[in-house]
Amino acid sequence: MTNTTTNNYPFLAACRREKTPYTPIWIMRQAGRYMEEYRKLRAQYGFLELCKKPDLAAEITVTPVERLGVDAAILFADILLILEPLGVGLEYSKGDGPVIHHPVRSGKDIDGLKDFDPEKELSFVYEAVRKICAALNHKVPLIGFAGAPFTLASYLIEGSGSRNYIHTKKLYYAAPQAWHRLMELLAARTAKYLNCQIAAGAQAVQIFDSWAGCLAPADYEQFVLPHTKAVIDAITPGVPVINFSTGTAGLLKQIRSAGGSVIGLDWRVNLDEGWATVGHDVAVQGNLDPVALFASPKEIRQRADDVLRRAGGRPGHIFNLGHGVLPETPVDHVIALVDAVHELSAR
Repeated sequence: MTNTTTNNYPFLAACRREKTPYTPIWIMRQAGRYMEEYRKLRAQYGFLELCKKPDLAAEITVTPVERLGVDAAILFADILLILEPLGVGLEYSKGDGPVIHHPVRSGKDIDGLKDFDPEKELSFVYEAVRKICAALNHKVPLIGFAGAPFTLASYLIEGSGSRNYIHTKKLYYAAPQAWHRLMELLAARTAKYLNCQIAAGAQAVQIFDSWAGCLAPADYEQFVLPHTKAVIDAITPGVPVINFSTGTAGLLKQIRSAGGSVIGLDWRVNLDEGWATVGHDVAVQGNLDPVALFASPKEIRQRADDVLRRAGGRPGHIFNLGHGVLPETPVDHVIALVDAVHELSAR
C-alpha cells in the first residue's frame, strides 16, 4: 500500500476527511519491543541512547513500515525527551520506565527549571526526521509527535507514572497560578519542538495526552484545555494534528474543543458513538483494543470489521489501536490486522 506522490497519501487524505481508496492504518508503538529487530538493538543500546542516535532512530522507524505495510511511519522518540533540557534528571531505569530525579512540586521548583531552545537542544530528533524521510522515499508520510502539556507536567510533578496523580492535582488545586505558569512553559516549548519536526520533514503530528483520563471534565476545562489548545493553534498551518488521549470517553467534547484535525478514540467507546460525540466535521483515529491482537487472526479480522462497520465508510477514519501495541504481541497478528483493514475497507 504505497503511494508515490506526497499529495495522495491515504493517511493524509483521511486527516483532511477526503475520500480514500481504503481506510489507512498505522499503529501506535509500531516501532517497539514486539519486534525482534527492535529487541536486538535494545540489547546493545540504552533507550535514551537509541533516541539520540539519528541513524538508529531512523532504522527503528522505517523497519515496521516495511514489515507491516502500514500507511504512515511514526517517529521513534519519546514524549519525555523535551523534559531533559529542563535539568530535572531524566532516566529510563530498566523495568521501571522513565524516572524524573528532581520532581517539580512548587512554584519555586518551577522557577528553578532551566530555560532552553528546543531547536538547539533536540537537534538529534530533527536529524532523525530528515534521515527517516530520505529512507521512506515518499512511500508513506512521517508522523512527528510530542507529549501534551498535561501529560508532560504530570511526569514532571509525580516523578514517574502514577495511579492517582495526587501531587499533580494538589499543585493545580493549591497553586493554580504556578500550575498555569508551568503549563504555559511546556506548551510554548512543545509547539516549537513540533514545528521543528515539521520543518525537518514530518507531514503530520500527534499530541499524546496519555494521562488525561485521570481528569474530571471541569478540571480539564480549567487547567488543561487552554494549554493543549495553545499548542495546537501554534502548529504550522496546513499540517494535520492528531489530538490523542486515552481513558477519556467522558471528556470527548472538551478534547474536541482543544482542537486537532483528528481526534483519537480509544476502545472504551464505540467508534460510531465517539465520532458522533466529537462531531462528523472532524476526523477520528482508532480504536481497536490492543489486547485484541492476542486473539486468532480470524477474530482479529472480525474485530477490525466491526470498527470499520461503525465508521460506516465515512471519509476521515484512520484505523489504529486505542493505545500502543503491547510488547508480547505476535508480529504476524499485527500484519494480519493491517491486511484485514486494507482488504475489508477497499472501496
